[in-house]
Order: sequence, then C-alpha cells, then structure tokens
Amino acid sequence: MKLPATFQRQHLKCGITFIAAVLFVSATPLFAHTINYVLEKAPTEHVIWFYLKLGYTHILPEGFDHILFVVGLCLLSDKVKAILWQATAFTVAHSITLAMSMKSIIVAPSAVVEPIIALSILFVAVENLLLTQLKPWRILLVFMFGLIHGLGFASSLNEIGLPRNKFFLSILSFNVGVELGQVSVILAMFLLVIFPLRKTPNYRKRVVFPLSIVIGLIAMYWTVQRVFFI
Repeated sequence: MKLPATFQRQHLKCGITFIAAVLFVSATPLFAHTINYVLEKAPTEHVIWFYLKLGYTHILPEGFDHILFVVGLCLLSDKVKAILWQATAFTVAHSITLAMSMKSIIVAPSAVVEPIIALSILFVAVENLLLTQLKPWRILLVFMFGLIHGLGFASSLNEIGLPRNKFFLSILSFNVGVELGQVSVILAMFLLVIFPLRKTPNYRKRVVFPLSIVIGLIAMYWTVQRVFFI
C-alpha cells in the first residue's frame, strides 16, 4: 500500500513539530551536572575506559528501550548502510543534547523525557507498519528523536557525574560506547533476523509486522507507565 504524498508530508511535519516543541519547553536550565571528583584524579586512559564501558552498558544490556528503538530502525530496510546512517544520525543528535544538557544549556526532567522516548519507539513501530520502504526523511526524524534520547542519557549520566578537567573527553567516550552498543544491536539483528529471513515469502507480514506490533505494544505500555506511574 502506497501512502499519499500529502499524508507522508503531514506525518513528517507532525513528528518534527512535536519534537521541536519538546526541546523548546525543555530549554530551561534546571541543574548543573554532578562532578565526579574521583575521576578528576584518575589517569586519562581510566577515564576513557570508564565512560566507554558506561556508554556501552547503557545500551547493552541495560537500555532495553534503546535496544527496541534500534531494532525498530532495522525493520524497514535490509540494507546495512541505510541502518548505519540512521544510527549515526541518532548518535550525532544525542551527542549534541547530552553535552548541552550536562552544561545546563538545555535540560529536561526524566518525568518529561522518558514518556517521550517511549513515544519515539511507538512512532518508529507504527512507521514500519505503514511504510513499505525507507524514506529519506526518516533520517531527519531519527535525528530529532536522537535529540530527545540525548536528554535521557544526560539524566542517567548525571547520576555518575563527570570530571571537570576531562568533561568533553568523558562525553566523547560515553558516546562512542553508546554507538558501539547500537552497532552491536544492528549486527545482531542482521545476523540473526534480517539476513536469514529476508528472502522468506511475505517477509513483511511474517517478520516486520509481528516484531513491529510487539515493539509498539511494549512502547504503548511504557508510555502509560511513565506518564501515570513515574
């Protein structure tokens, strides 16, 4: 089923407007980042390894919501390059808001960010059901969603803190860890699901639809839970 161009434009406009509104509302400094005094005295290689590992484990195995987001991105295309472009756009975006948030330039409470992260997962799942192929503008949407996820990463990272004398090195190491975690999820999806099953008759109905529906239902549950019970 091919969706009308007007619907696709409205779909894109709705997603961008929603995310832009959230970022605008969030652009009020609430707190300065926590200082990690212990790592201020640690050797540089220890700091790099600490935040690299922290970023990776924030995806695998701890970031189930981020894992589902990346899995959802993998379902609309069986081209590794297309998925990696989306993952890169996501990483660049969350790197921007993570650094800005830790500098208290743009900060949002987790009670606002976490439900929106769940909605971003739901958005991707619904797209997988409606669209039959990857659209160029999806990278823009993924970038916008990455801005929101970066605020969520900042909330978690603020609990650990950052050394003042290695602020940007710590942020960079954390982001590299997150990217490696995302790439691990992508590789697992291609090796275990996409490559073995993409030649299956009715691949979309037998693989893409069921997985997207499960992801969407979980995201709906998280949205309700995070809005009313957190």
